[in-house]
Order: sequence, then structure tokens, then C-alpha cells
Amino acid sequence: MVLMDRSAALACIIISVILLLLLLPPPCSSDDRLVPGKPLSAAATVVSDGGAFALGFFSPSNSTPANLYLGIWYNDIPERTVVWVANRESPVTNGTTLSLTNSSNLVLSDADGRVRWSTNLTTTAGSTTTAAVLLNTGNLVVRSPNGTMMWQSFDHPADTWLPGMKIRIKYTTHAGERLVSWRDHDDPSPGSFTYGVDPDTLLQMFVWNGTRPVRRDGPWNGYMVSSQYQANTSDIVYLAVVDKEEEIYIAFSVSDGSPHTRYVLTYNGRHQLQSWNATSSAWAVLGDWPTWDCNHYGYCGPNGYCDNTVKLPIVPTCKCLEGFEPASTEEWSSGRFERGCRRKEAVHCSTDRFLAVPGIKSPDNFVLVANRTFEACAAECSSNCSCVAYAYANLNNSRSKGDTTRCLVWSGDLIDTEKVGEWLGSDTLYLRLAGLDAGKKRNREKHRKLILDGMSKSKEVGEGNHVQDNEFPFVRFADIALATLNFSEAYKIGQGGFGKVYKAILGGQEVAVKRLSRDSQQGNEEFRNEVILIAKLQHRNLVRLLGCCVEGDEQLLIYEYLPNKSLDATLFDGSRKLLLDWTKRLNIIKGIARGLLYLHQDSRLTVIHRDLKAANVLLDTEMKPKIADFGMARIFGDNQRNANTRRVVGTYGYMAPEYAMEGIFSTKSDVYSFGVLLLEIVTGMRRNCTCNIMGFPNLIVLSWNMWKDMKTKDLADSSIMDSCLPDEVLLCIHVALLCVQDNPDDRPLMSSVVFILENGSSTSLPAPNCPAYFTQRSSEIEQLRDNIQNSKNTFTLTNIEGR
Repeated sequence: MVLMDRSAALACIIISVILLLLLLPPPCSSDDRLVPGKPLSAAATVVSDGGAFALGFFSPSNSTPANLYLGIWYNDIPERTVVWVANRESPVTNGTTLSLTNSSNLVLSDADGRVRWSTNLTTTAGSTTTAAVLLNTGNLVVRSPNGTMMWQSFDHPADTWLPGMKIRIKYTTHAGERLVSWRDHDDPSPGSFTYGVDPDTLLQMFVWNGTRPVRRDGPWNGYMVSSQYQANTSDIVYLAVVDKEEEIYIAFSVSDGSPHTRYVLTYNGRHQLQSWNATSSAWAVLGDWPTWDCNHYGYCGPNGYCDNTVKLPIVPTCKCLEGFEPASTEEWSSGRFERGCRRKEAVHCSTDRFLAVPGIKSPDNFVLVANRTFEACAAECSSNCSCVAYAYANLNNSRSKGDTTRCLVWSGDLIDTEKVGEWLGSDTLYLRLAGLDAGKKRNREKHRKLILDGMSKSKEVGEGNHVQDNEFPFVRFADIALATLNFSEAYKIGQGGFGKVYKAILGGQEVAVKRLSRDSQQGNEEFRNEVILIAKLQHRNLVRLLGCCVEGDEQLLIYEYLPNKSLDATLFDGSRKLLLDWTKRLNIIKGIARGLLYLHQDSRLTVIHRDLKAANVLLDTEMKPKIADFGMARIFGDNQRNANTRRVVGTYGYMAPEYAMEGIFSTKSDVYSFGVLLLEIVTGMRRNCTCNIMGFPNLIVLSWNMWKDMKTKDLADSSIMDSCLPDEVLLCIHVALLCVQDNPDDRPLMSSVVFILENGSSTSLPAPNCPAYFTQRSSEIEQLRDNIQNSKNTFTLTNIEGR
């Protein structure tokens, strides 16, 4: 009995010891930091607080004897993937340690005590409270006692670019970080490929093999944030360019909930975007550059370009720039492009013209000319007979100080050009070509007569309101076709119910050309209406009509070109909306209000726009708004309050209820549209979504309920929460709800709206009544919409893209 008791007691002791050992951390592990006096041995690791990354020593599989490298790798995936290596040029063996010294330096020592790698901090103010911490971003940082970061691994990248890491370059020294490839797939010593900012221009990114360029991204044109939706996933990668006084850098982030994502420069010179796929337990390659042979630097030879706008399965290939032909037709047709292209016709300087080629990754070997406007940049090139091309960008939105212009000029051959379409990194290249035949003259009166026919007594406009301005410019159709490469899709920047919009350059000025569709039944009326109205209206918040063209059945309108396109293209884009802080949004709201006030009250005519929406508000280089698209506008007499039409036109969701259901329109129907637009600008939400907005059928209903529950401040777009003033947000929501009231007589005049926005306080405003459509369910509204469309009244919905 005694023996049994002793055996049982011994068993209990053994079990207790085993449990204690299981509960204790293994002797080869530590927490997320190093402190002085507690070095990291070759058998130990440091794991970030969230468990995503580990710091320790690793040995490549083929090294004999075992060479050890200090590195950081993903800790929570089964495949060891190293993202940073300290001692790439000095591998060590067993017995090595990593220590944080009292001088705040990380020091890697071998078994003999020799220093093989160090952070080389020059500080002498040592402290035992200094710590080296591995963050859950994969960044190893050395922090001073007061929390100041003294050193970080993100400033010394290896072959991997992680979210939050900056690839930058200094303006003063032209020095900056580069990714450096491994020598081989299992050899972390420095390879021959590097990736970083071009130290000569500070405007573009390169992959180099030694000193030879392998791939180039093209010069930065001022965009700050670019989003890339990844195919077959819900993940988004956001690329951001930040331009500061002392440096410019590029960084990236990923959407919440995304798996591990990284850019890596492979040992064979590929620049890849990789994402961890937990299902296949492997890295998925989301992007791989150079993608095609013709993406390699200079592959298409001088004056050739790689056309990346072709649709798969056609493989992009080399083409000659406009006005050029293959230097050797035989070599070109056999797929050898090294000799590139030559001019078809020599240029002669004084009679030359410049062709605008949009959607281009600008060539390399440019010269940056400082402090030039667009006009001065064009003059810089046209006045220099050796200049063969120029490109311009305004950096106002991305650079607050110093030179906010970017004028690039080229002389000699154009190298490494690509056609990429309209994306944030593209330019319009103005290419010097032989001039037009000076003997071809314009017959303006002939074309003027064509457009004036049928306009002089339009019942919608009223007698005496036809175009009489003898200086109004009429442009030849042939000139417009030439400037748009015969209306090439590459030049198209928008499309709507009445036609397409193209970007072109005419008379040395960038313009937007609206070409009415030949089969549009309403095109003639809208065309005449727009010419008559905009030719007479002049206001800083209205788009300017520069000219028009009528030849045969062709009808075209020429507007000023606004580079930031339409408000909806920015407001409802997850990355571009970051360009619109609260100050810009409030200025846009005020500018739209002033433009409407001018139309309703201050111009010579009382004009009802009838299609005010985010797509019909264009933004200039400074994000100032201009109301556009007057094809549906109508003019009122001095004593006229409203009108009725059997032809209801506009955009569902912006139309006032009395107009949508009864065809009655007035200045108050524009006020209603302004109220809807105001809610969209403040919230960053579309008026109608394919799904309910926070449980409500549309934005108006949501805003009304938040107002009633005194939660108006929660309506502000999350991207402006840090920059907006709550009182201003409250005022704007209050004004918007007053504008969308059901009874038109309850809605304020635009004169009152402008005064309130400029001077008012929400405390002195009346409480809004129940908004229109509030009492109807969304399904009933859709049924109403269908009934209107199927009635004898014409119901036209337009959704013209921003120009």
C-alpha cells in the first residue's frame, strides 16, 4: 500500500513537470524585442507582437558548411520566405550572436567576437532602456528611451518591398534606397539587379542590371494615389507617391483583410507583386514585369513604341510613332526591332506642327525644364528646332511648395516609349511632325451658315437669342479628325447618351471634343441648345465652349480641357477621393452653388440646367468645379416661374419628384439636384447603390434618419474625418436636406444657399421637412421609374463620363 502511494505521488510529480515544460516558452525563443545585455543566439528567434514576422538566423539549403544570415521572414505561413537580410556580404557560422549595445547599436558578432555587421549608429548617449523591436509590419526598429526611432530595417531593404516601406530619394544628395536582388534563388548575397528611383531625374523608377536599364516605369506626372484591383480577389493594392521638401518617395498599402502581399525583385530580374494564397499554400504572382518582350527597356528601338493597349489574347508588339516608319522593313517584319523607326518626312522647324498623342509612357532621356506653364513648355519646344517632343504636367495637387510644373522636352531619338492608355501614370506626348499644307484655308462662313440654320427662332430659346457673335470659332472637321487620329479610341476620354468625348490639341491648346452620335434622335436639338447657351454664358464655374464644327451630318463641340475630369471620377474612386480633402470639397460645393446662382439669377438669361450631377461637374487643375453639359438646359422668360414638358430628361436619383412624375421644372428642380449632389460630396456615397446604404434604400433616406437621430456628424466621408470641421459638415447636410424637400416652395433659392454657405450657421436655419421619396419604398420607386419610361412621355437617362 505504501509502495502504491509512493508510485502515485511520483507519477503526479512527473506529470506536473511535463505540463510545466509544455506551458513554458521554448528556450530558443524570445518576445518581440532585444534589450542590452540579452543577446539573440543562433538558435533563438524574435517574433513580432502580432505573430506575422520572425527575426533570427537562417541558412540557405545548399550552403556547405552552413552559412548563417540574420534575417526577417514571415512567421505565420508554412513556407519560409525571407524579406530582409542584414549580413548579405558577410555570412557567419554557429556561435554567432546579435546584441544591442549600450550605444544603441545592433551588432552581429561571430564565435570569435569579431563584428560582422552593425547598424553603425553614431550616437554616444547609451541607455539600458533602448530596445530593438520587431514590428508586425516586418520592420525592425531601434528606439530610444523616449520612443524616438533611431534606426529601422525599412531604410535598408533587401529584395523585398513591404507595405509601409518607402522607396525614396533625397533631393539634395540624390541618394536613396534600392531593392537589391539575391544572387540566386538560395543565395541571399547581393545580386546584379536593383530597383529604385532614377537618381538623374528623380521622377521615374528603374530596374537595372548593374548600370544597364532593364525596365522603366516612366516619369511621374503628379498622381498621388493609384489603386490596383487584383483579378480573382477582392484585394486592392494602393500605390502612393509623396513629394516632400527634402525627398520624394513611393510606398504601398493593401486593403484591410488582405493576405500577406509584397513586391519582390527576383534573382533573374523580374519585378513581381506576390500574394500568399492560403488555399494552395503558395505565393500567387499578381503582377510580373516586364510582362512582354516589348516592355523591356528600349526593345522597340528609336522612335518605336510598345502598344500595351491591345486586348488579349493578342500579344503587345512594337509599332512606329505617328510620322515614322520602320528603319528596316525586312527586320521589322521578322520581329527584330533594334533599329527602330525613322521619319517619313523631314521636319523644317518653321512650318512644323505638334501632334498630341495621349496615353503614353513618356520616353526616356528627357530634359526637365523648370518653372514653365503649359504654354511656355510648348513654346520652349516649338522655338527650338532640335526639340522633337514635349510633355507637360501640373503638380499643384501633389506639390505644395517650389516648382509645381513639370515640363519635359526631348531632342534626338525617342527611346523606350509605350502606349498604355488613360491611366494615372500616362502623359500626352506632343510630337513634332512635318507641317500642314499652308495653302489649305478654312471657309468659316460656310460652316457658320450650316449651324445657324434652324437656330434663329427656336421656341425653346426665344426669338433674338440665336448666335450672332461673328468671332465665334468654327473648326474644320478635317483638323479635328487629324488631332484625334481619326477619333481613335486611345483619344477617347468619355462617352454619354449623345456621343463620345475625345482629348485633342487644337491651336496649341488642349481641348475636349464632344462628337454627337449620328444616330442620336435628340442630337440636333441638344447641339443647338448647347451652342446657343454656352456661347452666351461666361462664369468661372461654368465650362467654356471654345468652338464647334458642323459638316454634313457631323456635329462637334469643342470645350476647354479639364485634366482632373469629372467630380464622380474622383469622388467615388477609393484612391482618388483622397485628393479631395474637406477644404477642397467645401470649395467645390461653393463653386457649384455660385455657378447655379449665375444660371438662375445673375446671367442675362434664366437657365435651368435640368441635369446637374457629379458626372456633369468637371474639375480643373486646382480642383475648382465647372458645371458642364447644357444640352438639356432650358431658358425662362423674365416673369416665368416654371414650365411643363412631355419630354422628361435627366438622371434618375437627381431629378426632383415634380419633374420626374409631372414634367414640371423650375429653378427649384435644379436646387433639388444640388441637394443630392451636396450629400454625395459630404458623404462620398453615391445617391443610389446596388445595395442598401446602411439599411436604408438611398442616400437621402439615410441622411434624413441620421439628421433625426442627431448623428449628422457620422455622415462625413471617413477619408475627410481628420480634416473636416464638424460645424461645416452639419451646415452642409442641413442645407442639402432643405434642398431635397418634397415641396418645391420649401426649397431655398440658390441666392440663399450661397449666402448660407459663405456666412451662415445651421442654428439659424429652419428645420427641413420630410424629403421627397422618403415615404416610398425603393421597390415602389423602381416601379414608378419603369412606369415613366414606358409611358407616352419620353424619359431619358444619361450617364456621360467625365471629360
